[in-house]
Amino acid sequence: MRDLKQLVKAYDVRGVVPDQWDESLAHAFGAAFVEVVGAAAVVVGHDMRPSSPALSRAFAEGAASRGADVVEIGLCSTDQLYYASGSLDLPGAMFTASHNPAEYNGIKLCRAGAAPVGQDTGLSEIRELVESWLPAEADGTVRVPAAPAGTATGALSAKETLGGYADHLRGLVDLRAIRPLKVAVDAGNGMGGHTVPTVFDGLPLDVVPMYFELDGTFPNHEANPLDPANLVDLQAKVREVGADLGLAFDGDADRCFVIDENGDPVSPSAITALVAEREIARAQAAGEAHPTIIHNLITSWTVPEVVRDLGGVPVRTRVGHSFIKQEMAETDAVFGGEHSAHYYFRDFWRADTGMLAALHVLAALGGQDGPLSALTAKYERYAASGEINSTVADQAAATAEVRAAYADQPGVSTDELDGLTVAGPDWWFNLRASNTEPLLRLNAEAKDPAKMAELRDGVLAIVRG
Repeated sequence: MRDLKQLVKAYDVRGVVPDQWDESLAHAFGAAFVEVVGAAAVVVGHDMRPSSPALSRAFAEGAASRGADVVEIGLCSTDQLYYASGSLDLPGAMFTASHNPAEYNGIKLCRAGAAPVGQDTGLSEIRELVESWLPAEADGTVRVPAAPAGTATGALSAKETLGGYADHLRGLVDLRAIRPLKVAVDAGNGMGGHTVPTVFDGLPLDVVPMYFELDGTFPNHEANPLDPANLVDLQAKVREVGADLGLAFDGDADRCFVIDENGDPVSPSAITALVAEREIARAQAAGEAHPTIIHNLITSWTVPEVVRDLGGVPVRTRVGHSFIKQEMAETDAVFGGEHSAHYYFRDFWRADTGMLAALHVLAALGGQDGPLSALTAKYERYAASGEINSTVADQAAATAEVRAAYADQPGVSTDELDGLTVAGPDWWFNLRASNTEPLLRLNAEAKDPAKMAELRDGVLAIVRG
């Protein structure tokens, strides 16, 4: 029997095609999804990977076999699928493996209104149902049992959503007064090449496109802007053409990274602060005196400082989109941001959309005369280490040793919201374990770059022995 626990992750389905999963399993996931969420209709989309169209269609047919009508939106970004789920008020399935290599594929699932489906919100039940249909032999075809008597097969229909998605996003940001800007955009051969031309159409933007050709084999570089190596081409292009800024999207175009006019990356924490400032102003103009902003615990201290200064309420969460979305729902927050360049908006069904964050950056930059580096300088208040991974066999013991070394110092506080966070008057670090690998992840930040380096090196010396 196949091991679905290796395929079904905390927040999605992801694995190698056809070694770990194939169209028969996609069909089964479609049927199980409908049974678990109880949907009369679902919406399904897919990215540009070679295996995506067939897997997506198999899922759709599985869903239809359980009586659900299926709206197929075809090629789309993940946030375009969220738009479809939200605007149509339907559960959704997005076939993508984001920035993973071409042989991978996966499914991101959501309930109606783009509400996330994870292990605690339906994904474990879906996995268990599919497991009950697996044959004993590892390479056997999954046999989904017949639907209950009287179940009519659902209808499959196609729907175009790109135009509505673009209109919805542009309705959330005032772009009427922006000055002309030259923008280099690296789509990484991913779905940004599909969405950017429509979303940016008609704006006073001179777009310099890079790798807009949809190609799930990623011939130019991995579509993961979180890795600095994948920003090198965009940085060079910004300098070469004298662009006002650069934008880099990941494979399914739900994350966006920003490069300033000098070719230097702007930290996602700075973008979180910039967008938070704009969303707070927007909410306050609508009569919301103290809007809530969510940030995970390894974004810069700049974010809560900016939020408080503007009369907003910052709320700190664990790392992971399920925690951000849960906190946004509980607090009715207007916006949430993560260090990984995931940006969540209340007016986008609390889902993440890098494109909307990009529009905010364009509006902020285009609404004044200075360069992006000057605009974001006020948000770059601390020296940061970035996330540093260490392979550690006994994570608990290493963490305890770090706690013992730092916790009893004068003026130092600790918390364990997510791993271990140790904070001083003008510095902090967080050490947390990976959920899936024998890794400890370190993030450190301080007002003084030398202090940050001291913290970073001191913690790593303990962790790495």
